Amino acid sequence: MMSYMPKTGNLFRAFLPVALGVATFTQTIAQVGVGTKPAKGAEVLFDGSRKMLDEKWTYWQGPRLAATLPIKWQIEKDPAGPGTVVNTNDPAAAGGKYGSADIVTKETFRDFRLHIEFYISKPGGNSGVYLQNRYEIQVLDGDTTSHGLAAIINETPSPYYAYNGVGKWNAYDILFRAARFKDGKRTEPAMVTMYFNGKKVHKNHKISQVWGGPNSGIDGGNDGGKGITDTPGGLKLQAEGHDVLYRNIWIQKQDIKEANTDF
Repeated sequence: MMSYMPKTGNLFRAFLPVALGVATFTQTIAQVGVGTKPAKGAEVLFDGSRKMLDEKWTYWQGPRLAATLPIKWQIEKDPAGPGTVVNTNDPAAAGGKYGSADIVTKETFRDFRLHIEFYISKPGGNSGVYLQNRYEIQVLDGDTTSHGLAAIINETPSPYYAYNGVGKWNAYDILFRAARFKDGKRTEPAMVTMYFNGKKVHKNHKISQVWGGPNSGIDGGNDGGKGITDTPGGLKLQAEGHDVLYRNIWIQKQDIKEANTDF
């Protein structure tokens, strides 16, 4: 019979070798929250360095692009910890022109586990984390609606209760399964489970479409955002002309066979 360890801090499952006849298996670790280190086999997408920013990221070539390389997001001292971070406040995005200076990873992804930490410096700070450069997880201080902080934008309520607040680091831990297709037609929508600062806030949510139009991300201009295509996409971060910072970004590729992202 399997036994479980109690929840301790942000460690939700521990390695537990279990004997079943002659076979054994091991549960996986799901460690979440601010400061979580990369999982085994994960790729670090941003370590605080200018070198990694330039090597692994570029501007998204969307219809509203107004910025030019090199990336104008600035590397700054972490205001609440050691090390350095990146500030999204690109001059080309002044006035909240999303899509004008968003950055995206050069590598593209299908299924994945993602960890990312953000810091909103001032009230009303606005950015966004785009899974596959399609589906936005909102980063917006002060908004508790379905367009608000930590919402799968326009699809779930904002779990604002889990927010650490302005001037503090916050973390999203996400397990994402891409949409599935057969003969070019979508047979299963994308699905996501997400922890916000160690609290599970979305479980196996099916994402219906891309919101925000063609300036938002891949497929945003296809059939009003409902025309999802079978194309992998990068992780995208949004510039909205605000001092929103990011650090400790890592991704672990997955191959999720069944429509279940709970972890």
